Amino acid sequence: MASNEVKTTGLLGWFDKRLPVTSMWNDHMAKYYAPKNFNFWYFFGSLALLVLVNQLLTGVWLTMHYKPDAAQAFGLVEYIMRDVPWGWLIRYLHTTGASAFFVVVYLHMFRGLMYGSYKKPRELIWTFGMIIYVALMAEAFMGYVLPWGNMSFWGAKVITQLFGTIPYIGDTLLEGIRGDYNISDATLNRFFALHVVAVPIVLLILVFLHIAALHSVGSNNPDGIEIKKNKDENGIPKDGIPFHPYYSVKDIFGIGMFLIIFLGIVFLKPDMGGLFLEHDNFNIANPGSTPEHIKPVWYFTPFFAILKVVPNPFGGMIVMFSAIIALFLLPWVDRSEVKSIRYRLMPFKLALTAFVTSFVVLGYLGMVSWGAGEKLLAQVLTGVYFLYFVFLFVYTKNEKHKPIPERLTH
Repeated sequence: MASNEVKTTGLLGWFDKRLPVTSMWNDHMAKYYAPKNFNFWYFFGSLALLVLVNQLLTGVWLTMHYKPDAAQAFGLVEYIMRDVPWGWLIRYLHTTGASAFFVVVYLHMFRGLMYGSYKKPRELIWTFGMIIYVALMAEAFMGYVLPWGNMSFWGAKVITQLFGTIPYIGDTLLEGIRGDYNISDATLNRFFALHVVAVPIVLLILVFLHIAALHSVGSNNPDGIEIKKNKDENGIPKDGIPFHPYYSVKDIFGIGMFLIIFLGIVFLKPDMGGLFLEHDNFNIANPGSTPEHIKPVWYFTPFFAILKVVPNPFGGMIVMFSAIIALFLLPWVDRSEVKSIRYRLMPFKLALTAFVTSFVVLGYLGMVSWGAGEKLLAQVLTGVYFLYFVFLFVYTKNEKHKPIPERLTH
């Protein structure tokens, strides 16, 4: 922005003539005006960025001592844990970071659902965010296979087998994904290349686009009011404050609180009782020994439960992917003029509560063995999950709501 151009001298001036460092700092930090009523829910975007950096740094270090070799992979992980100086810490930072990533991303998405951060003019921000979510799931799944534990092997076998159910192209696609007729050394090499190189590059590009789109249209806020519509004589939003130092300082506080919890888990309970590191994965991959209950890591279990609801594997895969695609469509499904839950009436609040509850309970059901009762509950909750989008499309066409204020409230 021309308004943020600053004349600088010395070494900084030399850089500014060749790379607009100062202008970028002003555009995206010092003179980027954010709504002044951000609350607790706005910590999770910066925390997701922090965890991404942690995953990249610890991941690079782990690759220095790992080989994607089916005969050695499990032993090399043990070597990292037992013999490499501080190897146990780096690995636990990485494994705990994977779960922490999904915790902060799910909370970040929940904030978007509450305050309508997917609605106009932020449809592209939400779309980029959802693509990041899908890329993150792919990254986590392939990383889960690399330790070559028994649950890693069988989880990869079950999930990749789904693609084999696709009519006409299933067998070819399955062989292409695995690199072999079964989960083998070729599969490990493919997943290692994608996990370490390809998907991280895609994630970094998507995160850049997500932030660039956000700073182009401006941040949403708990009131869902566009602060750019109300500016003073200098063109500065009356309800905005510079992101730096006001929110950068708050983010540092949030990061400190997060690190206390995060490092507490790393040092005291890194496996979280089998939730973060499953007990079956402490045994080497064995094609002849099937775990008693094959299940994915906790952050995949809601969709795993939806998959299991449908008896036919191909039908289950369609329903599971439909559950993810439905989230992409939220900006167009929700037709209400109001964004924030603060000004929406009880029907919307109850529907959102039912949707989130169904997702959480489906996550639990995806981790346990099923009897007739669990299967029926999963079927009902899957219906609730999809009915939320139908409800939004119908209800929000003529939705009544509370009066929306002209300015931000505190």
